[in-house]
Amino acid sequence: MRGVDFEVTAVHASETFELRRAVLRPFEDAASIALEDDDRPGTGTFAAISSSGAVVGAARVAPAPPPFSTEALTSDDSGGRRSASWRLRGMATREDARNLGIGTAVLARVVQHVAEHGGGLLWCNARVPAVAFYRRAGFVEHGDPWGEPRIGPHVVMWRIVWGDDAAAY
Repeated sequence: MRGVDFEVTAVHASETFELRRAVLRPFEDAASIALEDDDRPGTGTFAAISSSGAVVGAARVAPAPPPFSTEALTSDDSGGRRSASWRLRGMATREDARNLGIGTAVLARVVQHVAEHGGGLLWCNARVPAVAFYRRAGFVEHGDPWGEPRIGPHVVMWRIVWGDDAAAY
């Protein structure tokens, strides 16, 4: 897939289910990949779609509290509080489309979505092999890794997204 042309766009969550299943949970069927908040207001689902129409990358983000206290992390420069928290889930790139900038572009669109909605804390349960990818995007680890049965080791990662970050995309 070298030199693949793709566009990142907002899509209905169901358009990403097969990719999410194939990459993240191959032991489940596509119908069980749906998340309870996929269709709620504020949730953003994004896909990298190749010139042939194939979904080659995906992610979704929704308002959700992190599994740790955010008090020390969510104050802005003026001393005000930024209480919004967003959870990134379903981040996947088709195996034959990796290392082409697709994941980076999809994640940038997620960050833009959060920024367009006022910013806040963006967090995820990252698979340990993807930690370097998230670090390059400004995320830091919180806590120790743990094992998810049938999925593998994960670690919580987070970053702050400011509302004016939307202008960067």
